[in-house]
Amino acid sequence: MPISRRSLLLSCAAAGLTSTTIPLTALAAPRRGPLTADPFTLGVASGEPEDDGFLLWTRLAPQPLADDGLGGMPACDVPVEWEVATDEGFRTVVRRGVQVARAERAHSVHVELTHLQAGAEYFYRFRVDSHLSPVGRTRTAPAPDAAVSSLAMSFASCSQFEQGYFTAYRRLAEDEPELILHLGDYYYEYRAGQMLVPDGNPRDHVGPETVTLADYRRRHAQYKTDPDLRAAHAVAPWAVIFDDHEVANNWAGATPEKPDPHFASRRAAAFLAYYENMPLRRSSIPNDAGARLHRRLRWGRLATFHLLDTRQFRADQACGDGYKECPAASDETRSIVGAEQEAWLLDGLRASTARWDVLGQQVFFAQRDKDAGPGTVTSMDAWDGYVASRTRITRGWVDAKVRNPVVLTGDVHAHWANELKLDYTDPTSPTVGAELVCSSITSNGDGADVPASAHPWAAWNPHLKFYNGQRGYVRTRITEASMAADFRVVPFVTMPGAPVHTRASFVVEDRRPGLHKVADLPTPLSPTARSADLGEQTVRQETERP
Repeated sequence: MPISRRSLLLSCAAAGLTSTTIPLTALAAPRRGPLTADPFTLGVASGEPEDDGFLLWTRLAPQPLADDGLGGMPACDVPVEWEVATDEGFRTVVRRGVQVARAERAHSVHVELTHLQAGAEYFYRFRVDSHLSPVGRTRTAPAPDAAVSSLAMSFASCSQFEQGYFTAYRRLAEDEPELILHLGDYYYEYRAGQMLVPDGNPRDHVGPETVTLADYRRRHAQYKTDPDLRAAHAVAPWAVIFDDHEVANNWAGATPEKPDPHFASRRAAAFLAYYENMPLRRSSIPNDAGARLHRRLRWGRLATFHLLDTRQFRADQACGDGYKECPAASDETRSIVGAEQEAWLLDGLRASTARWDVLGQQVFFAQRDKDAGPGTVTSMDAWDGYVASRTRITRGWVDAKVRNPVVLTGDVHAHWANELKLDYTDPTSPTVGAELVCSSITSNGDGADVPASAHPWAAWNPHLKFYNGQRGYVRTRITEASMAADFRVVPFVTMPGAPVHTRASFVVEDRRPGLHKVADLPTPLSPTARSADLGEQTVRQETERP
């Protein structure tokens, strides 16, 4: 039976209700008048697909850029109706209910659904008063023992609102993937103008550098006012993990990049806002100990996704961060994920029966030596700064005889395709895995093509097989026989409406851990390029970014 409009009026008297689904009888308290402005300006999202359900998300914000970070909502709890159907027209509604959007959680809504059909597509929407949200599409994962023929999965990272338009998110949505992974730097913390592209940013952040809970809530809201990002959220379920900029640049555990006596409270505010604004389950609600974001998603017998947190539990960057020749980077006691998470990952790899084991994580995994000479100069902010940790995990999947290990990476604002080794000092050593690195959605501005499709450092890092400095994302199709990866690029982001193009395609074949290039399709330089050396400039920006 449909829920009446009268039942959906705002209820400050309901402020003591929990955020779980509630019976309609609980809404019979005194009420205020209905909302007069559209509360669904931030769109809808889904995530965390399991074989019997998924998570639905929205957040009420009729004035998304309000200074207090509360989106123009009154200081009371609001009942929100939700519906799930098997068709986009909602002719066959299979589940419906009411969830309370709590004022103390910035009127975010997280609906965890179970007892749905495995491996099925669904559509969902929300309603408050007369306001109906956009329709989102989502799906459940296949049953754990299901033989799955294929999975269309795309992944992305690094979307700096100021530095470009989110066209790549729109193009990703147009591909209609079944699952989307976001590998960090979903938003950036800087105040307007603090992080500039050479010709000036095409748009600006609102408000100061994010420090308080209100700051982080408003920054999240500003990003979701972008229609291209909303389209990507609405097209498929997401699985998200944060990197550094969701809090502040290059933080490590409890240590900020620069001295900050208030960093603990800043980090706690960022964690809470991240949960409020992302399609995450209750298990990721932060507490005094932090937030648990490392987890697994299973896609039948085809793939297991091990999502890692390389920020919250890492040892501080060695040798003062940056690119260094640093003996401390090889210290056996250092870990980028912490001892507990390392053990969790290795246990999961040993127990896995999936055809593909995919590590979704934030920072560059393969060795990337900047020095052509005998020294090894690498990034202390990547796995190169935690060599023993990388070796333990790589050795772990080799010893466990993991059938097809693949690492997915964001962070570096460029596309890369890498072969993984146990011994990077010996180019003839066996390849034991593959790494696919997605470029940024906008960070560093337009970027540029590299006609040789190889980074200059590849000359002495032969396991680095592909590089491209344009913006974009990676589109994959996973089957029993292979994982095919298309490196998708847009020629510009400092203007809206760019077309998308597959710059190169690689395949990882079942039981053959190396990369096999199947296409290399150069594109012209961005029409906004200002000089012939833009490709070199983009390489310099990427490799020397803070």
